[in-house]
Amino acid sequence: MEPDRAVLACRVLEADDGTEGWCRRCGCAGRPRDTVARELAHEPLGWRPTTLLVTIRRYRCTGCGHVWRQDTSRAAEPRARLSRRGLAWVLEAAVCQPLSIARVAQGLRVAWNTANDAVLAEGRRVLINHPGRLNGVKVIGVDEHVWRHTRRGTSTSP
Repeated sequence: MEPDRAVLACRVLEADDGTEGWCRRCGCAGRPRDTVARELAHEPLGWRPTTLLVTIRRYRCTGCGHVWRQDTSRAAEPRARLSRRGLAWVLEAAVCQPLSIARVAQGLRVAWNTANDAVLAEGRRVLINHPGRLNGVKVIGVDEHVWRHTRRGTSTSP
């Protein structure tokens, strides 16, 4: 814990199916090579930005030399900057509370573009692409449509 942020140190446990130490290319056993740390912005504790510092083991295949990392897909999408819980917090903060993207970015201690991209992607995944989002809808209407833009304002007549 620091005055302006919290860091949670985590590590990935072995996979339940026992495939973690085996090469997907040739099927040989892999040897632990080293570890790397991955930082993920996470749901804030109060309003203190929180970072997950995930320690990930890397393996090298004894047969073909291929190198791979432990699977972290349960914590975050590949190459993502936010944890899955951080994504849920971003969407809830922007849609339900509603906070500005700048405030959401400040709460996660990430750049504005990172927070905005996360809101758009998670909103598209959870809200727009939801198969039942239009259940019960019979009519969709458009209000206050502007037909023509002019230099002296807009006109709503055709």
